[in-house]
Amino acid sequence: MIDLKRNSKGEFVEATGLNSQAWRIYKPNQKKDFPISRSGFEDFKKCSRCFYLKIVKGFQEPGMPQFKLNELTDTLLKKEFDQCRKDRKPHRKFIEKGLDHIVPYDAGLTIIKNSKGEEKKLPLIDVWRDAKHHGLKRRFKDTNIILRGGIDDVWFNKKTKELIVVDYKSQASSKEVSQDTYFPKGGFHDSYKTQLNFYAYLIKGLNLKYKISDDSYLYVVNGLEVEKGFNGKIIFSETLIHHKVETDYLDGEIQEMINTINSNKIPTSNKSCKNCAYSRQRSVIDTL
Repeated sequence: MIDLKRNSKGEFVEATGLNSQAWRIYKPNQKKDFPISRSGFEDFKKCSRCFYLKIVKGFQEPGMPQFKLNELTDTLLKKEFDQCRKDRKPHRKFIEKGLDHIVPYDAGLTIIKNSKGEEKKLPLIDVWRDAKHHGLKRRFKDTNIILRGGIDDVWFNKKTKELIVVDYKSQASSKEVSQDTYFPKGGFHDSYKTQLNFYAYLIKGLNLKYKISDDSYLYVVNGLEVEKGFNGKIIFSETLIHHKVETDYLDGEIQEMINTINSNKIPTSNKSCKNCAYSRQRSVIDTL
């Protein structure tokens, strides 16, 4: 994909390939707190070289198109689950699956401050969802690294008194969505497991009243192809995909990530990284 740089007015400007926001660039062994998001951790797992060049050297990769339809389904699902949260009732899908002991978690209200220092009360679940301004945050041990991420939802198991990590996923596939086929060995959906694990890890660091369940879920909505055509609407199937949370391994991988950005040595590339492959091929003929 060819991505052209624009300013806030939508005008084309020169692309330098470097991030102009200094606070987003990490200096090895710096003392100042530095945030790393869940997606940043995922980048490290995919290709530590690309991750290092972005975080430490300030390289700015081409952007990706915004998936507005996915954002819309997320918004609509949040509204639907928030109504259940308000009514303190299980969602219709829970009832259908015999999980009526599970309800959306009501975390209550919390006070936050805006950029002007003004205080405002918001539902805590909304604060946890807002990855851009707030989200879930956890300092990694005694380091200056603040791990963060925006979760889609948290449910509550009334039987076990545990919190359940949840993420919404939107897709369009002619294949039926099922527990047996959703996580093929080595498939890209494995990153969704990491996502759920990471969110559970962040919530554990909050030391809340309730424990985090080993059970987590993806709420997958799949756009279906219907014979009658579009006619102004898309029909979605809805499937709950279960994942057993694992967080013990994260300490080691996060420490490895921190060791990487505290080094002056640029890591080697993942042999399967398309970004690195493109850069190598481009450098062979590029005389710019």
